[in-house]
Amino acid sequence: MNPRAKGKRVEYKIRDRLRRIGECYRVPCSGSSEGFKTDLHLYISNKVYRVEVKARKGGFKQIRDWLEKADMLIVKIDRQEPIIILSLNTLEELLGLAENP
Repeated sequence: MNPRAKGKRVEYKIRDRLRRIGECYRVPCSGSSEGFKTDLHLYISNKVYRVEVKARKGGFKQIRDWLEKADMLIVKIDRQEPIIILSLNTLEELLGLAENP
């Protein structure tokens, strides 16, 4: 499958799931338009969260391996705010939106 088509398909699937949390829109020409450098915009409580979506055949293996042992992964880079990585299923569960709690 064409990588652009695959990326677009995944962005739409993620967008549809995030719409359970708030308003979510795919950014047209994401990444290539000034002021629109991410793939999705998620609106929750009058705040816009910029969402970048990456889809790789096996490029996230190490992250996936870490998440097999835990519900979330926290990454801390020196002098930077920690980053939390979790599955969309876990986020939906935390927000009480899981279909099968």
